[in-house]
Amino acid sequence: MARSMWKGAIQFGLVTIPVKLYLATESKGVSFNMLHAECHGRIQMKTYCPTDEVYIERGDTVRGYEVAPGQYVVVTDEDLSAVPLKTIRAIEIEQFVPVDSAGEATRFVKQAYYLEPEPVARKAFYLLKGILAERGLRAIAKIVLKDREQLASIDPYESTMLLSTLHWPDEIRSTAELALPESEVEVKPAERAMAEQLIDAMTAEFKATAYRDEYREALLTIIEAKAAGAEIAESTPAPAAKVTDLMAALEASVAAAKAARASAPPETLAEARTRPARKPAPAASTAAAAPEEDAEAAPVRRRKTA
Repeated sequence: MARSMWKGAIQFGLVTIPVKLYLATESKGVSFNMLHAECHGRIQMKTYCPTDEVYIERGDTVRGYEVAPGQYVVVTDEDLSAVPLKTIRAIEIEQFVPVDSAGEATRFVKQAYYLEPEPVARKAFYLLKGILAERGLRAIAKIVLKDREQLASIDPYESTMLLSTLHWPDEIRSTAELALPESEVEVKPAERAMAEQLIDAMTAEFKATAYRDEYREALLTIIEAKAAGAEIAESTPAPAAKVTDLMAALEASVAAAKAARASAPPETLAEARTRPARKPAPAASTAAAAPEEDAEAAPVRRRKTA
């Protein structure tokens, strides 16, 4: 059974809902150990104190905040527990906002957690979940996790609610320093029409189960083969498409997308047919045949994701 990583309560107004917090995601990446290149012995990362010139155990360390160069204030667990904040053991709901107008800040998610109500609080928990779902609302809250107060959102999710920690507004970098001359880019009607056709051909209902980590699978296959003593041949990357004309790239992409859809399983095609088809722009076919010598030179390629 999964272990909760935090216990406290959701609080809004005078309502208190005791809950437990569980990590909603886990990493499935392939992890490596650092080895000595000569003997393949595993490297040990030891904690070294340069003042006493000795190696120490992790248990012999304490938290220190640097108040001046080389001067630290030691902060203990008792000090952290004494911080005068409601959010030490509470998920303090600040307000409710419509999901559609929650703002750009709620896009920058750090980590997602499942909420589990204590038996005594199930009625209040599901009352809150039901109202959020019915009204299309999202709760904006604050919580202390990992020695710091965090901004969070709470949303209904399946038979529970999902708490997502968010970046504070001053942690989100501005886009002002990027070269983003959107107003200077001119898109021709024929290019837009062909791009719309490409997007239509690639539009379908999202099914997360259709995607998998192909890199991890391929890497594990190589590791298993090496463990069995097999030689690994260097793979030859697929040649990059030598299409420099935007219109030609779009046309080729539309053809490839339609071919991929034609070879898809019948049930996928049946689902695709339930979507209303868009009417192609009348100028698309005529303009497609005309050369676009002054089109952008960046090729548009479909990325393989599954």
